[in-house]
Amino acid sequence: MVVLGHFDQPFGYGVNRPQGSASWLFTWTTAGVGRLRQGDARTSAGAGALVVLAPGVPHGYGVEPGARHWRFWWAHCQARPSWAAWLRPYDTGHGMYVVTSVPAGVRGRVGAAFRRMHADARWTGTGAPPEESPPDASSPHGQVAVAHGSAARELALCALEEIVLLTAAGARPAEPPPGLDERIRRAQELIDADPGAPHTVRSLAESVALSPSRFAHLFSSRLGRSPMRALREARLRHAARLLEGTDLPVERVAAASGFVSPFHFNRVFRARYGEPPGAYRATRGGTPG
Repeated sequence: MVVLGHFDQPFGYGVNRPQGSASWLFTWTTAGVGRLRQGDARTSAGAGALVVLAPGVPHGYGVEPGARHWRFWWAHCQARPSWAAWLRPYDTGHGMYVVTSVPAGVRGRVGAAFRRMHADARWTGTGAPPEESPPDASSPHGQVAVAHGSAARELALCALEEIVLLTAAGARPAEPPPGLDERIRRAQELIDADPGAPHTVRSLAESVALSPSRFAHLFSSRLGRSPMRALREARLRHAARLLEGTDLPVERVAAASGFVSPFHFNRVFRARYGEPPGAYRATRGGTPG
């Protein structure tokens, strides 16, 4: 069963579960600030933060002290096995996963996925599914939706899977140093956004209006690594996520991550992660490919 809702709670709101929950809890903050704890882990959640709590651990949540309110989506369900690999980079301990670096451009799509999830969860399996509409946080009839039937449940889980993918599937890039040249920041963002693309020093330099030699010098001096080394690291992180979360054959993982030669991919992957791609997948819950 999938249960979800949309709340806007005032200061003083709080929930305490000393035994935890039998299901996973997903929260997505749209405004205000929430405060969540899971075992000994604690976090504050502002707009654009996804916080996931695993089952079976004492937890609680509510409006952050000093904040006026907390507006958020929440969903209880049994998580699909593949989601664990996507969330792993954001593990803060005690079964809490915190994703706070969701790009502003992605947040609208996450909100749309929650609205679709809310509509799909109410489908009876006959006729057309309900129209999407933002639930009224002040109405008890618009707050909570329960997916009872198998079709509604699967549709709701598909929407939640999209949310997890949008927010957490990619590896968390390192925070750029403060005061970083905007052109170098933009080049790093291009690499992180699509590491499998055929980037070169020349193409990246052209994208930020620099000569290749000037760009390579600035990038290396500001970030401590060459553009091609940064690209290789991003491609390896991308490949690791694909191995963890998909059953794509290793050769296709290599190609999708920008590696032309599977043999080169195997060599650099082993050097980075200490084991070849197939063994990495086998030890991290993926399906051999």
